[in-house]
Amino acid sequence: MHSPDKLSSKAKIAIEEFEPQKSLRVSAISVWEIALKARIGKLTLPMEINAWYEKTQTYLAVTIESINPIDLINSIQLPDDFHKDPADRIIVAMARRYGCFLVTSDQKIIDYTQVQTIW
Repeated sequence: MHSPDKLSSKAKIAIEEFEPQKSLRVSAISVWEIALKARIGKLTLPMEINAWYEKTQTYLAVTIESINPIDLINSIQLPDDFHKDPADRIIVAMARRYGCFLVTSDQKIIDYTQVQTIW
């Protein structure tokens, strides 16, 4: 949202394609990760976290998806070998449930063949 220049060209194209359809989804666990990283200084936001979240609510192309209990269950039942990070597991489980592409630069997720990624 704040640094589109950090996106790959493929990610930019994908986002631009789905933005008019208002079909961009962000997991609530991603919001939690952003808040956590901002708090511990690993991520700098252009505003305070609550103001940042309020601003995301005005961006009509994005839906913040709540975590469904089935995503929690599926996150511990992912096929094949996937790393142990619980947030990443939940994000992958959600992407699989929705059957959607996951825009990520996380190489561990990109290497996981059980989810479709764009980077």
